Amino acid sequence: MPRYKATIAYDGTDFFGWQVQPNKRTVQAEMELVVNKMAKNPAEHIRVQGSGRTDARVHAKGQVAHFDLPFDIPADAVRKGLSTMLPYDIGIKKVEKVSDDFHAQFNAHDKTYFYRFSTSEYIDPFKRNYTGHWHRRLNPELMQQAIGDYVGEHDWLSFVASGYQQKTTVRTVYSAKMWYKPEEEEIWFEFSGNGFLYNQIRIMVGVLLEIGNGVRPVDDIKRLFEVKDRQQAQFTAPAQGLYLMDVKY
Repeated sequence: MPRYKATIAYDGTDFFGWQVQPNKRTVQAEMELVVNKMAKNPAEHIRVQGSGRTDARVHAKGQVAHFDLPFDIPADAVRKGLSTMLPYDIGIKKVEKVSDDFHAQFNAHDKTYFYRFSTSEYIDPFKRNYTGHWHRRLNPELMQQAIGDYVGEHDWLSFVASGYQQKTTVRTVYSAKMWYKPEEEEIWFEFSGNGFLYNQIRIMVGVLLEIGNGVRPVDDIKRLFEVKDRQQAQFTAPAQGLYLMDVKY
């Protein structure tokens, strides 16, 4: 059975995340419905394996998934077929044929996430589904000073939500960047690393916002790595500001 790799974009607003859940609309469920329809609904259900989960209301511009089809179809024909049958809040950017041992999750070695935060005094109805919102006063210079402390290999136990299933909380962040956009009343964050834990990015952003607001000292990220206590980093930035941008193999 030929294996295909799909690069997927989706608006997470109306989804309960990527992973299939009973009686809930998810991206994986929509993908599997269409892939199986394309395969003439074979006796054995075809699974669509993503590079990782995204939570409810989280968006993606570069999610990657793989699946096998029972017959050989040109990759671009698969892309066109999926695009025709999928709902409008899921887009197939690219489809490639890959080797049988390619795995969208286990072969990934670098993921990039982007976070948009609105600093407007009011919640913009045209941004509310695509940015987090923080109306309190912020000092971007303090946040810029602090964000570099995320780079490197660390134990992220203070930055993971309860319910995580990974064997280890050690991860490496390759880069952590921030842009202050006063003309747009937004702050942008970008993080790249070898993998991220459940809610890790949103907790990282939450800590930076508290540093910018003066709730935390500028060097508090280093302390959080040392104490390994989730109770000391409880603020989680809203889901709708987060985007999975890219997965590298």
